[in-house]
This record gives sequence, C-alpha cells and structure tokens, in this order.
Amino acid sequence: MVSPMQVDVLVLGAGMVGVSAALHLQRRGLSVVLIDRRPPAEETSHGNAGLIQSEAAVPYSFPRDPVKIFRYAFNLAPEARIDWRALPALAPWLISYWRHGAPDRVDHTARAMRPLVERSVEEHEVLMREAGIAEALRRTGYLRIFRSERRLKEELAAEQIARARYGVVSEVKTPAEIGKIEPHLAGALAGGILMPEPASVADPGAVGKAYASLFERSGGRFIIADARTLEQERAGWRIRHNGGSVRADHVVIALGAWSGDVLRPLGINAPLAVKRGYHMHYAASGAAVLHRPVYDGDYGYVLAPMRRGLRLTTGAEFAPRDAPPSPVQLAGVEPAARALFPLGRRLDDKPWLGFRPCLPDLLPVVGPAPRHNGLWLDFGHHHLGFTLGPVSGRLLADLMTGNEPFTDPAPYDIGRFG
Repeated sequence: MVSPMQVDVLVLGAGMVGVSAALHLQRRGLSVVLIDRRPPAEETSHGNAGLIQSEAAVPYSFPRDPVKIFRYAFNLAPEARIDWRALPALAPWLISYWRHGAPDRVDHTARAMRPLVERSVEEHEVLMREAGIAEALRRTGYLRIFRSERRLKEELAAEQIARARYGVVSEVKTPAEIGKIEPHLAGALAGGILMPEPASVADPGAVGKAYASLFERSGGRFIIADARTLEQERAGWRIRHNGGSVRADHVVIALGAWSGDVLRPLGINAPLAVKRGYHMHYAASGAAVLHRPVYDGDYGYVLAPMRRGLRLTTGAEFAPRDAPPSPVQLAGVEPAARALFPLGRRLDDKPWLGFRPCLPDLLPVVGPAPRHNGLWLDFGHHHLGFTLGPVSGRLLADLMTGNEPFTDPAPYDIGRFG
C-alpha cells in the first residue's frame, strides 16, 4: 500500500484566490499542494473582465431606491436578472443582502474593504514580476460611461462621497473628452467617469495559469482531485486522488462558489450565494480600437479589450448555481454594446458562464474556521476575486504563520455571521 504524501498545507481551489494563497504560503517556507478538479484558473478566474479594481471599496450593495427594487424584482433592469424558481432558496440571503445595503453597513464594508483593494495592484505586480509576465499589467484605468444626465448625476454624487470617505480617485469626463481617449465609442453620451488607478489584463485566465506555473516551478505540486473527498483525521486532514491521497496539518478552502460543498459536511454553513455572469467575445469592426475596459452605467455590462477579442461581460444573474445557462441577459445588453462600439461577429460558439461567490455583506471570509483545528477559509470575494486573490492570500498566509498582518483581520472572520 502506497503511503500518503505528507505536506504542511492543502489548498483546495486553483482559481486566483487559491493559487495566490498557495504562493504566499510557499513563500513562508511551507510545503503546499494545490488541489482542483480542473487545471488552474479555468472557472470564474478565467472569465471576468480582467480588472484589478484598486478603487472598489464601496460594495455593489442591494438598492434602497423603491423604483430600482421594482425594476430588479420584475427583471426590468439589464444589469440584474432573477430566476424566480430560485427565489424560495435565495430569499433569506437576499433579505440579508438588503439589510447590508443600509448606509451604515455599506460604510462598514467599504472601510473594511479599503485595506485590501488599495494593495491589490501592488500585490499583483509582485507576482507578475516573479512569474515573468510583468508586461501583462495595463495601467490604463477604466472608464464608466452614462447616456442619461440623471444617471451621470447620481454617479457623480456617489463618487464625491467615495472620494471624501474612502479616498477613491476619479476624473469626470465630458463627451468631448471621452472622444479623445476612446475615439471609437459612439452614441449620445451624457459624460463619463475615468477611474485612473485600477489596472487590467488582456487574459485573466493566462495570468492565473502563470501564477500556478510559478508555484510549481518553486517546488509546489498541483493535483487534480475532488475537494469533496476531504476528511478530517486525528492529526490533520486528508484528500484522496487517483494516485492515492495527500495528508496535511492544515487545509485552506478557496473554492469560491463551491466552498459550501466542502464546508457543509463539516457543520459550517456560511451564508454564501452565487451571482452568475456571462461573457462573449467579439471581433471589432474595421479598424476600431478600445484602449481600456468600459463600464456602461445604464446597462450594467463591461466591454473589455482582451487577447481573444472584445469581451462583453454581463451583470448579475440570481439563479441556482448549477441551473442551465440562460441567454437572456447577454441578449439584453448586446444591442446596447453594439450601439456603443462597432462590434463585429461573435467569436465564441456559446456564452461563457461563471459564478461569483457572494456573502451578504460583500466582504470575503479570510481566516480560521471555528471548531476545526487546521481548517482555514479564503472565499466569498464576490465581483473582486481576480482583484483580491493576491492580497487576501498574503493576509491568510500571515495569519497561518503567526506573522503580523498588514491590517486587522477581524472584519473578514467567519464568526461575524454567528
């Protein structure tokens, strides 16, 4: 009988969050095995808009405006869609999400998020240099555009508050100024807001794979296995794979939208829900060029220049995680995107579907699990998994190795949910 491999840490989940945690633990001298059912960075970490949102302290909170709530409830807003079949299961989470949309709770989330997001570009830069892909980072910021004066005024008021309270930097752009920095945007625009400090990449999946390659070159091992085979033993943890099993003193749950599948059997019921999202790539018509990601504030999608083409990413779909894909949301925003920018033919056979793991306060869980020695948590990064992977990996590694963390970890502890 082959003896199990023994290492210090198992990291379950090889998306941006898990790979980053594995790298930071490895840096601190620990032996680490990274586990996933698929190769690294092929789930949600692959299909996002490629933004590293160093400005994104203020959360995507539940609206308080009754008109917006009505529009969301009846699927009249293109940036969100509810699958009514999922409502009975989703209702408790949505109620909690609504409660966390109160101004004082939004302020708490923003202040807790700020120490993470403000370090996000710096932490990615370090890993990109070590992985040999420093040129992948694009420092163009991103642009938010608005067709209606009403929406523009609402966003400008929100940006003034974000600047005053949380130090968010933004630049107001007139339609003429937008034309200078993005000459191929079309249509009657009321104006826009440039977020100059965030960065982006042209292939987020490739970045995740490059970090995973760095991990393996540095002595780490990646194994295809089912995280649901995790077992707690008297002296640690074990997971099974086709070649045998691996044991470790510690295990990190960094499975994003699938974290609950492993935690529930252990008696840990995190209030985790999923916001589904879609993307499609397009060719550009003629010689049209987009220089930076653009967020359409009236329709809730992002159009981002990628290696494969122009990636259109949708807003949030509230539906069961494993429900079949729906074409409705992408079909609803594609005409608006075509009116904004000269998109050509679709480049993908079908839309890609991804899963944003969301906790109701829109803060991640980073830290130890209760009542289980050696069990650590790093999930729930909602829209910001690609942004926050490296910085939350650093925080987790500090906590696991007894180093002084760069910020107070209390806001990210799972104990906040009781």
